[in-house]
Amino acid sequence: MHWQVQEAKQRFSEVLRAAEAGEPQIVTKHGEEIAVVIDITEYRRLRGEQIGLMEYLRADPVDDIDLDAEIDRPREQPRDIDLAG
Repeated sequence: MHWQVQEAKQRFSEVLRAAEAGEPQIVTKHGEEIAVVIDITEYRRLRGEQIGLMEYLRADPVDDIDLDAEIDRPREQPRDIDLAG
């Protein structure tokens, strides 16, 4: 999404929400791109910075995973193994 500076200032919360959702927000001034607002996790990844476990978990890395998905597991009994042998 592209925002003119004045509009980005007026709707800053919306700009931040979109950036946090993983959508880079480009800010323009007089029609020229001058800045981009991105999620802090993406910024740190681009800079090559390491993040701690708690910060990683707070970033919701499983957000795109369907946690309600059906898991197909075999229902047969395990095979017998002779351990004495």
